[in-house]
Amino acid sequence: MKINGPWKIKESQEKYKNPWMKVREDKVIQPDGKEGICGVVEMLNGACILPLDDDGYVYLIDQFRYTIEKNSIEVAGGSMNKGEKILETAKRELKEEAGIIADEWIFLETIYPTTTAIKSSSSLYLTRKLKFIKATPEGTEQIKVLKVKLEEAVKMVMDNRINHGPSCVLILKASRYLAIK
Repeated sequence: MKINGPWKIKESQEKYKNPWMKVREDKVIQPDGKEGICGVVEMLNGACILPLDDDGYVYLIDQFRYTIEKNSIEVAGGSMNKGEKILETAKRELKEEAGIIADEWIFLETIYPTTTAIKSSSSLYLTRKLKFIKATPEGTEQIKVLKVKLEEAVKMVMDNRINHGPSCVLILKASRYLAIK
């Protein structure tokens, strides 16, 4: 029997797997001593990036998201490739999605967007000293890059025009980080 904090795992069974995620069901003994089950979705870890130019503008991504069946305004980001370090992931995703190369990278922490059922982290970066090139998004991505003042991005979070969790956290953390500096 495997121990996971106050939980005891009697058995784990993989239910589904693809290159980006796997789903398992654990038969457990809960902290209260009763038997139960826990579903766990394990996804690749990823990075989220907020590029900030010298004039106070940030560059956001607007794209259709299949899972929520509508467009979503987010920061650039994506999942790690096998053997890739997280900063390499961040640099690759910013270049592919927004056509931006940054010379300054500020790590603002790693978060766990959904802790109840999904095991995955997002490392958050604020970038500066930007260079612009042609974006090369993947075939699944039809991206429009939005240029807005950082203050406007904060308002977009607060009035729910931006509601992607890691993007909200990164925008608010970056705003706070810059206010303290």
